[in-house]
Amino acid sequence: MRIDVLLDVKTTLGEGPLWDAEQERLYFIDSFDGRVFRATADGGELRAWDVPGKIGSMALRKDGAGAIVSLQQGFYALDFRTGDCEPIHDPEPDRPANRINDGKVDRRGRFFAGSMDTMEEGPSGALYRLDPDFSVHEVDTGIICSNGPCFSPDDRTFYFADTWTGEIWAYDFDLETGAVSNRRTFARVDTSEGGAADGSTVDAEGCLWNALVYAGKIVRYTPDGAVDRVIDMPVKKVTSVMFGGPDLDTLFVTSMAKPPLPRFPGDGVQRGSLFAIRDLGVRGLPEPRFGA
Repeated sequence: MRIDVLLDVKTTLGEGPLWDAEQERLYFIDSFDGRVFRATADGGELRAWDVPGKIGSMALRKDGAGAIVSLQQGFYALDFRTGDCEPIHDPEPDRPANRINDGKVDRRGRFFAGSMDTMEEGPSGALYRLDPDFSVHEVDTGIICSNGPCFSPDDRTFYFADTWTGEIWAYDFDLETGAVSNRRTFARVDTSEGGAADGSTVDAEGCLWNALVYAGKIVRYTPDGAVDRVIDMPVKKVTSVMFGGPDLDTLFVTSMAKPPLPRFPGDGVQRGSLFAIRDLGVRGLPEPRFGA
């Protein structure tokens, strides 16, 4: 195993690595600077798009025209050709202190994304599902900081974390309807030691990989929630993970250059870099696109 700095872009709050298996391109975002990046697997051909506000996550569209992005003001459609970013729906117009955060697409093209309290203190957030017809459905409530949504390879389990509860949850998932039920604790994180569950992905073996933000660790959990592997990263503020590359065997890891709140720690010179972890002996799964 080796850990490389793929791009030293100093993202203020790097998040959401997303590998496009069709075009073999890596996307990632800077949540605070409101920017979407794209590069090749080796970090080449870097370009970026600005969006009108803080961005929590993105989903590539099946029509190839662009992406769905979750912003502070709700869901938007980003056109890669023109750079236009048009509003779709704001599910929380009455909660100006919230923003939409992490999100992933299921294998029927629905985008699951949750909101968060920007001060990361109160349970004012919720989990939403954006369907291909642009209808929005509330899935769960009472969330402080939404993070880590992802799906098991058999589409029967949905994983999700409220970062500061110290838990990663599992739900029963109905692929036909997009409904989730039977929320339970999948794994616990000891937040007293400084780390907390951030972005996640699931590999081809059904194991969940999670970025422990502020602890500088990547943890692999088996399908029954047991810790299988821990990787120490060169920075503390790792934020999210995604398998990619031509063989889906490189783990891309985002990080932040500046903590979002004063109580969080700083980091070294590699802060805000996009990392690539190679030679893990594990492959990921292609990420679905949004749309019918």
